[in-house]
Amino acid sequence: MRTSVFIGRFQPFHLGHLDAIRQSLQHTDLLFIGIGSSQENFLPQNPFTTGERIEMIKSALDEAKIPTDKYLIIPVPNINNYELWPHHVEQYLPPFDSIFTCSDIVETLFKTANKTRKTPWKIHRLQKNKKISSTQIRTNMLKNKKWDQMVPKSTASLLKAWDAPARLKSIQEIEK
Repeated sequence: MRTSVFIGRFQPFHLGHLDAIRQSLQHTDLLFIGIGSSQENFLPQNPFTTGERIEMIKSALDEAKIPTDKYLIIPVPNINNYELWPHHVEQYLPPFDSIFTCSDIVETLFKTANKTRKTPWKIHRLQKNKKISSTQIRTNMLKNKKWDQMVPKSTASLLKAWDAPARLKSIQEIEK
């Protein structure tokens, strides 16, 4: 069985993430979706809890009719050491053969880690078909600009129910 990883912070989960997961699932039997920085929440760059991010991802994948037997969502706390990070990720996930990513830094870190591995991971660079970022979505929320068309409908519903724009504004106030 081919097992792979796609890792991100998903702050919030958006249509680019969904597209990347769809691309990944075309080339693997089981995808581990790693929620990076899982210990972070209620911060400007990480406003949502791990539980909220799991709920966003699960509802979006259900909405997209992606079978639950094709993926596992697993929290991965961060460490502030790039050199050790790929091995840290490996310790939180079941064994995997390959990595799917749109991120330059994730690709570089896993390529570097491969140099010391007996069996290197396959690293697959995904097409970034959607020019969307979670940072832009959070910025749009803060500036009262459109953001809901950048996320799956189920994610937009959750974010509205949680009053995400108000949360972001209150977090910004606390950080001042």
